[in-house]
Amino acid sequence: MFLTRQHLVMARTLAVAIVATAGLASCATYKEEFAGINSRLDQLDTRVQGAAQSAESANQSAQQANQRLDQLEGRVQQLESAPRRTPRG
Repeated sequence: MFLTRQHLVMARTLAVAIVATAGLASCATYKEEFAGINSRLDQLDTRVQGAAQSAESANQSAQQANQRLDQLEGRVQQLESAPRRTPRG
């Protein structure tokens, strides 16, 4: 079969259309992949923020416990330095 100029133009146009369609399909796939990755990053960000809040709360509790220990340490030193009492009886 003899290909005319019109057939060549049509074949070239179809080839370009097929390549363009395949390119658009891959763009949609990348968009879906990026959406999935962004979703996972958002979840990780939420978890990290929760962990940071928990760590801050634990730090505050530790500081309060240290303050109580410091107060008790002063009382223990007073009791240890006080003169010994003689036992009764």
